[in-house]
Amino acid sequence: MTNKGTEDVMIYRDLGSTGEKVSLIGIGGWHLGLKYVTEKTALRIVDEALARGVTFFDNCWDYNEGESEKRLGKALKGKRERVFLMTKIDGRTKKLAARQIDESLRRLKTDRIDLIQHHEILRFEDPHRIFDEKEGAQLAMLEAQKAGKLRFIGFTGHKDPQIHLHFLETAESYGHRIDTVQLPVNVMDAHYRSFSKLVVPELNKRKMGVLAMKSMANGIILRSKTATPVECLQYAMSQPVSVVIAGIDNL
Repeated sequence: MTNKGTEDVMIYRDLGSTGEKVSLIGIGGWHLGLKYVTEKTALRIVDEALARGVTFFDNCWDYNEGESEKRLGKALKGKRERVFLMTKIDGRTKKLAARQIDESLRRLKTDRIDLIQHHEILRFEDPHRIFDEKEGAQLAMLEAQKAGKLRFIGFTGHKDPQIHLHFLETAESYGHRIDTVQLPVNVMDAHYRSFSKLVVPELNKRKMGVLAMKSMANGIILRSKTATPVECLQYAMSQPVSVVIAGIDNL
């Protein structure tokens, strides 16, 4: 999914085995809805990104009490088919997950979201709650997928690579296919609970889309003077990932 005339500006990579290609840089949704970021600025950021060949847009049901999704929905009016749209839900039960999926569809002003991810898998019990065969959130995801409301399913987390591996194993034990995983990838990752060493190779082996985030550790790496913003992005982009999601709050 590329924008005409932008192939010389942006690099595109396969999103695992989904059959989709996405821009190597993606726009993070959290920053678009921050209180100090005006709606005008948020919409301009999306327009500028589209003009430079960005096709991957991240968001989440609970970002800034829904403001991030609302702004992105407004920004993509008339441009929806030019992008690969992703959002996340944090409901762990079927009922709550179904409600959040429908709310995200309304806010984003679309009848189909390309990818929805189970958000913030931080505890070892999370996957068992999600895959509960009577009332788990995965049931709502599958029903929405069957109804055409979403295309692909993934999960996110940024606490412990062992929890990511546990989620993958649990999903397989329940017979569920996971298309993408979102996780931290940055220059400091190798030194502590390394997602790049422990999880990324497993995702590549399974041909899953690898969504890199926290390339600058929310600015902590920059404030430490360890690396520049360009170095942080170049490092993350040099890894075997599908997209590097970057939060942007000004032009």
